[in-house]
Amino acid sequence: MTMAAAFNAFKSSNLVSWKQTGRLQQTLAGCIERAGKTLHSGEVSTIKIWPDLAGQGRYFDFRSNSILASIDFAEESPLCTTLCKNGFRIRTIEHLLSALEATGVDNCRIEIQNSDPEDGNVEVPIFDGSANEWVKAIKEVGLKVATDHFGNSREKMAPYVIEPVHVWRNDSFIAAFPSEKVHITYGINFSEVHGIGCQWFSSTSLDEYFYSEQIASSRTFCIYEEVEQMRNAGLIKGGSLENAIVCSFDKGWLNPPLRFPDEPCRHKVLDLIGDLSLFAQFGSQGLPMAHIVAYKGGHALHADFVRRLYGKI
Repeated sequence: MTMAAAFNAFKSSNLVSWKQTGRLQQTLAGCIERAGKTLHSGEVSTIKIWPDLAGQGRYFDFRSNSILASIDFAEESPLCTTLCKNGFRIRTIEHLLSALEATGVDNCRIEIQNSDPEDGNVEVPIFDGSANEWVKAIKEVGLKVATDHFGNSREKMAPYVIEPVHVWRNDSFIAAFPSEKVHITYGINFSEVHGIGCQWFSSTSLDEYFYSEQIASSRTFCIYEEVEQMRNAGLIKGGSLENAIVCSFDKGWLNPPLRFPDEPCRHKVLDLIGDLSLFAQFGSQGLPMAHIVAYKGGHALHADFVRRLYGKI
């Protein structure tokens, strides 16, 4: 593919301009294998992440079905991000994709298996509720320059926001402003839960080191008084004090200490990075070059924002 053809291949809109980064696309230097309990189904699943060719991007392989980690296959689901294709569903992909995006794994095949050969639904393991396990695994195996079938490397592209863009639902919003670097500012408001309250977190510049030290270890969180309702809805069957931080209206945090005073807010940044990675194309960067400001967001709003960048909404 020539450089001109590569530019033309990108799905874009009048909100984004794809530019060269001066960096080459990367992939893993070896295979990663991990297994663990999942958050919502409570079942055990196994993942093998394999190196892949330049331009292939990140995609899942489930029962010999290939599902690209793209907004084209994202469907709205409660409390997680889900990909769906031909009746097969892969849930809770956000922590894994967040780690892959932030550490620069541009191309890889993510082979995922569950224990029931008849079940067309599978879920990524939750581990401790953060992206730490994935970051550690990536660092252990290392990265290498990705090449195509002919042994040629390919330059990594990045989407630059060229004018302010926003989406909202009720009092929640995400806005992005043109910037030469990636900045994320995120706010949450749980004023009725005193242990959490209103929090804001802002990254001065988001790079791999900052992500690994300040974002990756932040864990998912929930409100104790909402647990029974979520389980009655068929969610968080595998949830426990080992894979989430839990806060009660009256008693505060049930499993301290927190890793950061604003750990819940940082985890929202972790989720956002994973969801925005669904904008990646052909081994490019998914996270847009912009100052992104979000308030009371969630997976559905994150997906809306990616669709907005595409010009789909």
